[in-house]
Amino acid sequence: MSDMDNGDQAFMKKDVYGRWPEMTYGGALSFLRRKYTRDLEGVDVAVSGVPFDNAVTYRPGSRLGPRAIRQASVQLAELDAFPFGFDPFDTLAVVDYGDCMVDPHHPETVVETIESHISGILDKGVMPMTFGGDHFVTYPILRAIHKHHGPVALLHFDAHCDTWPDDGKRFDHGSMFLRAKNEGILDVSKSCQVGLRTANDTDHGFEWLTAPWVHRNGTEKTLEAIKERIGDHKVYVTFDIDCLDPAFAPGTGTPVSGGLTPAQALEIVRNLGDLNIVGVDVVEVAPAYDVAEVTAINAATIAHDFLCLMAIKKGAKPNPVGRI
Repeated sequence: MSDMDNGDQAFMKKDVYGRWPEMTYGGALSFLRRKYTRDLEGVDVAVSGVPFDNAVTYRPGSRLGPRAIRQASVQLAELDAFPFGFDPFDTLAVVDYGDCMVDPHHPETVVETIESHISGILDKGVMPMTFGGDHFVTYPILRAIHKHHGPVALLHFDAHCDTWPDDGKRFDHGSMFLRAKNEGILDVSKSCQVGLRTANDTDHGFEWLTAPWVHRNGTEKTLEAIKERIGDHKVYVTFDIDCLDPAFAPGTGTPVSGGLTPAQALEIVRNLGDLNIVGVDVVEVAPAYDVAEVTAINAATIAHDFLCLMAIKKGAKPNPVGRI
């Protein structure tokens, strides 16, 4: 390949493996510079955005989250993955599927639209990785997941439990997991919520690993508790960026003090590879409140590292350097 062929992989690349040099500060943006396509032949993971934030209870703006996460991913696409020591795209076929076309002016269509978008990915035998948008978008995603996989465990990273009272109709990013439980979409007995630091009268059967508990007990015991709870059950992972402390994720709609550090979150994420993960989302990045892209960079890194776990499952061999 000549120098003239380098760059703009998002629309110039013909295949779904590998990568070539890009200017981190230029070129067409996609997540990790992956090819933009709706052709899912031979694809393992399809990344897409759901730019919807009509269900927020405080600050809006996460509809701009998918764009911000893509932009923040440029440096992660430049070198081999740390600490894994490999290029995940030598092994894992990943595309950027673009964004779900949600009509905020017709809210009665939103759930069906998002569910259909994700079902279109699952119907091709491809794993969805989704960027919100507010956390309500996970509810229609889970509806699609349930149709394909049956009741799944939920591994939920968040400052909030998102199981406050729900009437089955409301657009509320703080109640949709109670709705999912009530509809039989989730196997709550296998589900775990990590990083919580807001009050509720009940845990509704979820296991809570609160942020203070994680701080006191550390990431190793947190991982033990997660794996003991979920076992080999199919699990959907949802990561609300406000799981991180506002010092590390100011760009979000409902920040809560006392959260996890990126170091804690990444240590947990990087050791979830033996779970039977059927989908992942990262939500609630609101770039208007961000500082120097720190929130978006953390979100992009979390998503990137989940892809590295998928690459290992497909046969990539970690080759870390130094004391990891």
